[in-house]
Amino acid sequence: MKIGILYICTGRYTIFWNNFYRSMKKYFLPNHSIEYFVFTDGKLDNIDENVHIIHQKKLGWPHDTLMRFHMFSSAKNLLCKCDYLFFINANLIINVPIDEQILPMEENYMGVLHPGFFNKRRSRFTYETRRQSTAFIPFFKGKHYFMGGFNGGKAEYFIKMSETLMKNIEQDLKNGIIAIWHDESHLNRYFWEHRKEVKILNPEYGYPEGWNLPFEAKITILDKSKHGGYDFLRS
Repeated sequence: MKIGILYICTGRYTIFWNNFYRSMKKYFLPNHSIEYFVFTDGKLDNIDENVHIIHQKKLGWPHDTLMRFHMFSSAKNLLCKCDYLFFINANLIINVPIDEQILPMEENYMGVLHPGFFNKRRSRFTYETRRQSTAFIPFFKGKHYFMGGFNGGKAEYFIKMSETLMKNIEQDLKNGIIAIWHDESHLNRYFWEHRKEVKILNPEYGYPEGWNLPFEAKITILDKSKHGGYDFLRS
């Protein structure tokens, strides 16, 4: 089985690559073939033959995150050769062995519950609420809020999702709209529409550094303030 990892590190986000890559090689689905598709404008050192560099210029905030589905769609001829695809944010790091239980074998997609909204009421979720946006989720609808930093699925379906969300984002931009949480808002809309097809993982697979949650921190979201902060990383 071939697993594709999608990773974006433009600009200063390349500082996260080495530790991410080291942790992935050690812990992530060790019994499977892993291919890395790295969208970057930087030069990465000490990479193996299974790391495929896809040149991606820095787009600026918020387009570096908003346009990720455009990036994935542009590489679909490479990505379609995988069985599963997973997008993982630049500042995530693997702490323990991650096995096949994350794979959506019976479902088509995989999403991780957002740690900031775990066990919170629906009224606390920050879905996109403007009807003009293609990411809009009606009030009283939606049961789960997913983080945008780790998601995936069977390759065929992940590519289909990426192409759909690319078109939705293009439509929003033509109408002068950027969803409240950018790509994450569009992902939540898509997962709400396809909720019966999503394998749901708890925030142990997206555990913010320094938080106290009732889970083992299998995958840590590194605190960006310890790496220069948001403004530094985005500049």
